Amino acid sequence: MTYIQPFIARRKLLAAQMQAGVAIIPTAPERLRNRDAHYPYRFDSYFYYLTGFREPEAVLLIVTATDHAPAKHILFCREKDAEREIWDGFRYGPEAAREVFGFDEAYPITRLEELLPRLLADQPAVFTALGLDQSWDQRVVGWLNRVRELARTGVVAPNEIRDYRAILDEMRLIKGTDELQIMQRAADISAQAHQRAMQTTIPGMRENEIEAELLYTFRRHGAQAPAYTSIVAGGANACVLHYVQNNAELRSGDLLLIDAGCELDGYAADITRTFPINGKFTAAQRDVYQLVLAAQTAAILQVRPGNCWNDPHQTVLCVLAQGFIDLGLCRGSMEAVLESGDYKRFYMHKTGHWLGMDVHDVGEYKQKGEWRLLQPGMVLTVEPGCYIRPADNVPEHFWNIGIRIEDDVVVTQTDHELLTVAAPKTIAAIEELMQ
Repeated sequence: MTYIQPFIARRKLLAAQMQAGVAIIPTAPERLRNRDAHYPYRFDSYFYYLTGFREPEAVLLIVTATDHAPAKHILFCREKDAEREIWDGFRYGPEAAREVFGFDEAYPITRLEELLPRLLADQPAVFTALGLDQSWDQRVVGWLNRVRELARTGVVAPNEIRDYRAILDEMRLIKGTDELQIMQRAADISAQAHQRAMQTTIPGMRENEIEAELLYTFRRHGAQAPAYTSIVAGGANACVLHYVQNNAELRSGDLLLIDAGCELDGYAADITRTFPINGKFTAAQRDVYQLVLAAQTAAILQVRPGNCWNDPHQTVLCVLAQGFIDLGLCRGSMEAVLESGDYKRFYMHKTGHWLGMDVHDVGEYKQKGEWRLLQPGMVLTVEPGCYIRPADNVPEHFWNIGIRIEDDVVVTQTDHELLTVAAPKTIAAIEELMQ
């Protein structure tokens, strides 16, 4: 029961912030991959955040307290079915789910249509994820209409529809101790995968072989899946930001950029490392790599309570812009390069994003038009890069160098903590490991 206490606490906090009404939170549906084969099932993040329940075909209801009744947490889920368990595996069923996961009530999912209108009766508001799924929106409207049909009997239907994500996004943005422990483990597993990739890579292999090493390490150490489609990009492919084909041959003299992280118990890690396929940086690669690493180091120092979300990015822009001038990639002063946006030829993305149950996790980046302040418990990535495509005004020895370095950082009470420190990233550490 200790395991489930954080989920119960989150449900109580949601109910308190709702103040009055009913929240209806479904898990994700199963999706067909082709004909009778499904994609591997992955629960909805909001649903899991509040329940810890991993089975499909489930809906959570949070009913706030009234003058006449206490708050209730209700689960609708699949019934026990011995025959289906032969084919598809174990099911908790409502009775066991209620006890194990700490719900006040639990019912078969087949009773949702029958019971939900009753639970909505005389409630002032219904909380649902508006616009997320059109078919789900239609079901909610149908339930509301059924309650409205009872008006002559004195029943009052909810007169307000609100989005529970507005509350939950802010809750999920600040991670608790239990969440950070899982994220640290996910980061450790992912770091081991990057180390294995560095130790395994030799010229002549293919990108997909290295991807297989990553996936093997994730699963071998207990992760359920990759947190996103891994990027394993050799040579010029590293200059394609979302390259996922992962099928090219790895050539001596090129760099290999790997952006990969595992998902463990619903939480993601997100690491990028770039290293030489033959184990030794060239002079040009070394110069660009040192620049990106310097930009990342400076940006990470900006991750601390009270600083703005955008401070790491602005720091990266200044370091990279000056570096591009020093390398002969841009001309003029740092201020001129920043103002003109000339640096965007080589660095065109932001420096990070929130990280949590989703790789690009929930939470607003601005509040009232201003970059929000960093607070303890927030987790973000810091991932500057440099991508140099061939061009007439670019020195040839820099062509097709693509470098990104990404780490996962927690804002602590006074500073920050690096979750992904175990993944080597200095030139000396990478070359030593690859020898």
